Amino acid sequence: MSQITALALFSGGLDSMLACRVVAAQGLRVMAVKFVTPFFDYKLLASREAYQKEIFKKYGIEVFLEDLSDIYLDLLRNPQHGFGKNFNPCIDCKILMLTRARAMMAELGASFLVTGEVLGQRPMSQRRDTLRVIERDSGADRFLLRPLSAKLLPETEAEAQGWIDREKLFDMSGRSRSRQIALAREFGIVDFPSPAGGCILADPILSRRIARIYQGKFIIKAEDITVADVCLLLVGRQFVLPGGGWLILGRNEQENDRLLTMAQEDDVVLSMPVRPGPTAILRRPQAMDGPVSQEDLQLAASLVVRFGRKIKEGSPEGEVRVTAEKETQILMALPLDDTIFQGWAVE
Repeated sequence: MSQITALALFSGGLDSMLACRVVAAQGLRVMAVKFVTPFFDYKLLASREAYQKEIFKKYGIEVFLEDLSDIYLDLLRNPQHGFGKNFNPCIDCKILMLTRARAMMAELGASFLVTGEVLGQRPMSQRRDTLRVIERDSGADRFLLRPLSAKLLPETEAEAQGWIDREKLFDMSGRSRSRQIALAREFGIVDFPSPAGGCILADPILSRRIARIYQGKFIIKAEDITVADVCLLLVGRQFVLPGGGWLILGRNEQENDRLLTMAQEDDVVLSMPVRPGPTAILRRPQAMDGPVSQEDLQLAASLVVRFGRKIKEGSPEGEVRVTAEKETQILMALPLDDTIFQGWAVE
C-alpha cells in the first residue's frame, strides 16, 4: 500500500506544528501549506526557499507558500459570517483557506486535510458550532481532521478508513496551552512562537485603516484596492491632504527604506538631504489625471520637516528634496503646526 498523504494548513504557530507532527508520527506523509496575504506573513514571499528550509530544519515539516491576496481583498467586501472584534473575518478566512486547500488535494495527491484547531481555544472561530460551519461551507466535511481535538469531535474519513489511529489523537480543549507545550517537548520542539495572533486585521489600530477603505471613507474605493495599496497603507504615518493626496511618512530608517521600494512611477518621493528626517511618498488621488496639486506638494514638504530632526539654533525651515517623474527639485518648507494637520491623519 502506498503511503497516505495529508495536506495540513500551517500557520507557523505551535498548534499547527503539533498537528503536522501528530499525523506524521503515524507514518503518513504530511505536506503543509502556509497561506499568505498582505495581512499576515506576506513578507515570506520574498524568501520562499529560506523559509521552507528553516521550517524543515527546525520542525521537520515540509511546507510551501500559497498567496491568497487577491481573493482575500474581495472577501473583505462582504464576509458571509461577519467580522470579529476588529476587521477580522476569522470564520470566512478559515473557510477560504480550507476551500483552497481542498481544491489542491488532487494536485498534491492528498487524501485528507489537517488543521491545528483546538476546540474552544478561540471565541469566534473555534467554538463547536463554528467548527461545523467551517467544515460545511468549505466543503471539507469528513475530509478534515483536527488531531489535537479529534477525540471530542465526530469521526473523520481518515479515521474510518484506518489511515489514522483515533486512539493516538488528542482531546484538547480550551485556552490553556499546557498540554500543547508538554506535547511539544515530547517531539523535541523547544523553539516556537508565542500564541499572540499575527493577523493585522485583528490589530485595533491598523485594522481601522483597512476598514476605512471598505467603508468608503478613503480616497481608494474598495473595488479598486490592490495588494500594493494595502501594503502601503500599513506603513508609517498616514495622511490624506486637503487636495486629496495620500501622504505616507516613514517613522524610522527601516520604514524609510521600505517606502523607497514601494514607490510607484507616478508617486512623488520626498526626503531631507541636509538633516535626518522621514522619507515620504505622496500619491495623487485616483480621480486626478495630472500631477499632485502644488498645495499638497508644499504641505507634504512641511510635514516632512515637521517630523524631521529638530534643530536647536537657527531657522526651523528645512530643505526638502522632491523627486517626481524622474526630475528632482528642492523645496524650502517650515514645519507645519500640529493643530493644522491633526484632522488629516489616517488612524
